[in-house]
Amino acid sequence: MSLQSALNALNQKRYQEAAELLEQFCRDCAEHNSSDYLSAQMWLIKAYQATGEIEKAKALCQKLMMSENPQARSWAEQASQSLCQTPSNVSQKAGRAATTGMKLAMGGVGGSLALASGVTMTLLFGMVLALGLSLVFILGSDNPLQGLAIAIGITLVFNIAAFFISPFIMDLTQGWLYQTRWVELAEVETLSPETAKVIRQVCEQKKLKTPRLGIINDQNPTAFTYGSLPNSARLVVSQGLFTYLDDDEIATVYAHELGHIVHWDFAVMTVASTLVQICYLIYSTARRFGRGGGDSKIKDAMQTAALVAYVFYVVGTYLLLYLSRTREYFADHFAAESTGNPNGLSRALVKIAYGILEEGSRTQEPSRLIEGTRALGIYDHKAAASTGTAYRIASDTQKVGRVFLWDMFNPWGWWMELNSTHPLTGKRVRALSNYAEQLGLPTEFDMGRVIGEGKSLNKSRLYGNFFLDVVLYGAETIGFFVGLVMGVILWSSSPNTGLVLGAPLIGLGIGILIKALVMFPNYKQAPETDILTLMSDAYASPLRGQSAKLEGQLIGRGDAGYKFGSDLKIQDRSGMLYLHYASRFGPIGNFLFGMKRVQSLIGEQVGAVGWFRRGVAPWMDLIQLQSKNGTIVNSYHRFWSFILGGGSIMLGVVLAMFLSRS
Repeated sequence: MSLQSALNALNQKRYQEAAELLEQFCRDCAEHNSSDYLSAQMWLIKAYQATGEIEKAKALCQKLMMSENPQARSWAEQASQSLCQTPSNVSQKAGRAATTGMKLAMGGVGGSLALASGVTMTLLFGMVLALGLSLVFILGSDNPLQGLAIAIGITLVFNIAAFFISPFIMDLTQGWLYQTRWVELAEVETLSPETAKVIRQVCEQKKLKTPRLGIINDQNPTAFTYGSLPNSARLVVSQGLFTYLDDDEIATVYAHELGHIVHWDFAVMTVASTLVQICYLIYSTARRFGRGGGDSKIKDAMQTAALVAYVFYVVGTYLLLYLSRTREYFADHFAAESTGNPNGLSRALVKIAYGILEEGSRTQEPSRLIEGTRALGIYDHKAAASTGTAYRIASDTQKVGRVFLWDMFNPWGWWMELNSTHPLTGKRVRALSNYAEQLGLPTEFDMGRVIGEGKSLNKSRLYGNFFLDVVLYGAETIGFFVGLVMGVILWSSSPNTGLVLGAPLIGLGIGILIKALVMFPNYKQAPETDILTLMSDAYASPLRGQSAKLEGQLIGRGDAGYKFGSDLKIQDRSGMLYLHYASRFGPIGNFLFGMKRVQSLIGEQVGAVGWFRRGVAPWMDLIQLQSKNGTIVNSYHRFWSFILGGGSIMLGVVLAMFLSRS
C-alpha cells in the first residue's frame, strides 16, 4: 500500500478510508524516523480530526511531540493547539452563486487589460526598435534603409523565436528541476471533481483545446500556466494545492489559470519579457563598444545609447510588472465569473499562503519550487507570511482581515507593490469580495469592517511617517550635499580648503547616524509580543524599526537555497517570521556564522529581541538570541552604521582642522 493512495483518499474527502490506509501504512513502515512515516502520522491526525475522532488525533499529536525530528515536533505542537478550538473560518464558509457565467463589474480594479497590454507592448516594441536603429546608424551604415530592415528583421526573428521556443525550454526545465508529471483530465477529476467540470466548461465555451495538465510532487501549494498559443498551453499545479484546498477552492484556482490562457496573458508576458531583455542586451552591447578604442565621437554616441537603453530597460521592467499585476486582477475576475464562487478564490488565496507557511515551517531550506516560479505562480510567496500567520490561528475571519490593513492603506504597500509581479493579497481579496456582493452573497472576509477600520487610521501618521522615511532613505546623500553646500558657502567668505573637503564628510556622517537612530531605536524596553500582533500593525514600515521581544522555536534558515545562510526562521504560537542576522565582521562573519553555528541552533527554543519591519514580506533585524540552554547570539545591525557615521564625522573634522592650519 502506497502513501500516495492514502493521500488521494484524503484529498477526495474519503476520510474514513484515508484513516484506515494511513494506519496500515504506519503499521507496515519499519523506519519510524523516516520522512514518509512522519508525514503519514501528520496526515493521519488530519484524517482523525475530519472523522471526529478527536481523542485519537490528540493522542497521536502527543506522540509526535516526543519525536526526535524538530519539524515533526513543531508541527504537532501547532496541530495540538488547533485541536483545542474549532475555527469558524473552517466550519462556516461563505456561499457561492447558484449559477455561473454572470457578468461582474470590476469597478476600475486593475484598469483595462487590453489597454495595459497594448500600451506595454507598443512602448516596448518602440523602445527596442529605437535602440536598434540608433545602433545601426551609429555604426555608420552605408545604406540606412537596409540598416532599418536588418534592425526590424532581427527584432522580429528574435521575438518570434522566443515566443515559440520558450514553452519547450520551460517543459525541459520543469521536468529537470521539479519532475513535473503530465496527467490526463481524468486523473485531475479523481483529485478534484469540480475542477474537471470547470475545465470542460471553459474549454467548451471558449472553444479551446484542453491544456496540457501537469502536477508537481511538492506540498507547497502553487499553480501556474505558460505557453505560446492558447491551444498549446500548459497548466501546472503542485500536489500541495490538493492537500490544503477544498474541491471548490481548487476549481477556482484552475479557473484563474484558465483565465490567463483565455486572455493570452502568458503569450503577451513572454513577448514583453523578451523585449525587456533585448533592451538590456542593447545596453550591455553599446556599453561594451563605448569602452573600446576608436573614434571618440562613436564612443560618446555609444555611451549615450547605452544610457538610453538602460533607462528603457528600467522603464520596461516597471511596465512589465504593471502588466503582470493587471493580468492577475483579470484572471481573478474570470475565475469569479466562470465559477460563480469569488469567495472560494478568496479562501484559496489565504489557504495557499497558509500552506506555503506550513510547508516552510517543516523544512530547514526554502522551497526551490516556490522561489523558482515566483513570477509565474498564482501567489507571491513573499507575501504569504502575514496572511498565512493570521489564518493559522484565526478563530474568525476578522483576524485574517486585519493583516490586510497594511496592504490597502499603508503607503508603503503601494510603493512595494510597484516592484511586485502580483497585487497585494488584501487588494485581491477586496476585489473578490466586491464580486461576491454583486452576486448577492455574504463575503468570506468582512472587508467592509476592514475598510472602515482603515478609514479610521491616523492619516497624518501614515503619510507623515512615509514621506519622512522616504527622505531618511537618502539621509546620507542629503547630508553629503548639504555639507558640500555649507563648505562652499563658508569657503567663499573665508577661503579654507579644509572646510570644502571636511564639511561634506561631516554631513555624510550625520546623515548616516540620523538614519541609524530611526532604523534602530532604543530596544531596552522592547515589549513582549507575538508575530501576528506585529503583522497586524497598519503603521509598520520597512525603515522605521519597531523593537520587540518574541518567544519561539528556530525552525530553519531564511536564505533560499543557501546552505550556509546566516538568516533564520522563528516560529511562535501565532506564526513564522524571518530573522536577519548581521555579524560585526560583515559578510565574512555572516558566512562563518551560517557555516558553523546556524545548524546547531535550529530546533532550539529561544527568546529573540530585534527590530520588526514590514514590506511585502515582514522580517525582524535581530539584536540578540538567547536559547533555553543559555546560548547567546548577538547581532550587530547598528554597529557598522555607528562606525561609518562616527568615522566620517571624525575624518571630516580632522581634515577641516588640519588643512585650515596648513
